[in-house]
Amino acid sequence: MTVPALNVQPLDTGTTFRSQVYHALKQAITEMDIYDHDREIRLDERQLSDKLGVSRTPIREALTLLEQEGFIRLQPRRGIFVVRKTKIEIIEMIQVWAALESMAARMAAEHAPAAEIHKLWDLFGSFEQRSPKDHVSEYSDANIAFHKSIIQLSGSKLIQDVTDNLFIHMRAIRKLTIGQEDRAERSIHDHRAIIKALEERNADLAERLVREHTMGLAAHVQKHCDFLE
Repeated sequence: MTVPALNVQPLDTGTTFRSQVYHALKQAITEMDIYDHDREIRLDERQLSDKLGVSRTPIREALTLLEQEGFIRLQPRRGIFVVRKTKIEIIEMIQVWAALESMAARMAAEHAPAAEIHKLWDLFGSFEQRSPKDHVSEYSDANIAFHKSIIQLSGSKLIQDVTDNLFIHMRAIRKLTIGQEDRAERSIHDHRAIIKALEERNADLAERLVREHTMGLAAHVQKHCDFLE
């Protein structure tokens, strides 16, 4: 299986600031499927410079920031690599996400506008008459959008900022595992129960359901994802 390519677009050559390069690279790394193969993902400064249309100086500055945030690692005489977490690290990240997203659900139940909560149903409308397991890729996107939406509905910028740095790995693991066993079917059932709890303003129930749902992913990774070792 081939290693995924980094999907970046040329930047505005009139503004080659480090922050633009940083955000472009971070977005591209976040969208990669970093766990569906067993090879290291190597980045090349020269190729990044050509693809983004900027000099290598802001590339290096952006890479330093990304290394500090744990997205990449710079290895002397070897190169630049996208960080892939171990099984234990992934489970710990899921546990942290469960804590943050469950609190976000509580806050959403207490304060989010009813109209914004109701929009969560739209993510799954197309699956009313068809099974998620028969459309795994499409459902995976809806699943990821749902969890991001819960975080956003909390209204907490700090929760959003912290989860942003976990999202690259959470997205990749959710996308990889959603088609395994009957996770897609169970997932949509859980999501509907969560939305109902939010609409009923039942903060205790919403918090518990989100935590149990996400911890179910941790249990699945523990049992089925030895390839992460």
